[in-house]
Amino acid sequence: MSEDQVTNTAASSSQGRPAKKGAKPGFFARIALFVRQVIGELKKVVAPTRQELVNYTLVVLVFVIIMMVIVTVLDLAFGSAIGWIFGGSGTTGQ
Repeated sequence: MSEDQVTNTAASSSQGRPAKKGAKPGFFARIALFVRQVIGELKKVVAPTRQELVNYTLVVLVFVIIMMVIVTVLDLAFGSAIGWIFGGSGTTGQ
């Protein structure tokens, strides 16, 4: 199904006057069509259950903690490597 067919199908299923054949809809008509399509898509959204929401939250928190550990270990490793390579004692101004 092409993009024109999808738009025309959505436009024909929406309420209001039918568009003239070959005529491009006006600015406000396109905005109204867009808003109707957005509302139609939002009606299709299924909200997660409480248990799903808790599970998703825990998965995200565990992932973030794991990434924090990885970044911390890499930061310490690279910091130590840079200190070893350049022989920095941590003091400046000598």
